[in-house]
Amino acid sequence: MQIGADTQHLFENKRIFVVENDEINSMGLQFMLADENETHVMSGISAAMDKARDWPPHLVLLGMGLVRSEGISSISLIKAAMNNVRILLVCDSANDDTVQAALSQGAHGTLLTPLRIETVRRKVDSALGRAVPLNIPVVRN
Repeated sequence: MQIGADTQHLFENKRIFVVENDEINSMGLQFMLADENETHVMSGISAAMDKARDWPPHLVLLGMGLVRSEGISSISLIKAAMNNVRILLVCDSANDDTVQAALSQGAHGTLLTPLRIETVRRKVDSALGRAVPLNIPVVRN
């Protein structure tokens, strides 16, 4: 099912790894991104690094639960194993100390929950280097 999919993106082969131990977030992200991207869901960092040997991703969406359990050093491990891949952190708040530490270790940005399809696609497109149209709200009097 394609919901608001941009046909221009349907012919690109951008591989995204959703590395998240929260099943609701991981399935939601897969649903939101599968129409325009090759999206793979993994529940662990080691599984993602194993798969990346044969199928390197263009982007990793990394759940903060895994960063907390595996440690902040997992950011540099992922980047080394996946050819300096771009990483977006799936988190509740960008102001969290652990999120800030992960950003200082080389993560490229955040994807805040609750997840909304237009926000997720816009952030992912931007992280993948795709043109993102401006979204200027119109205020009517």
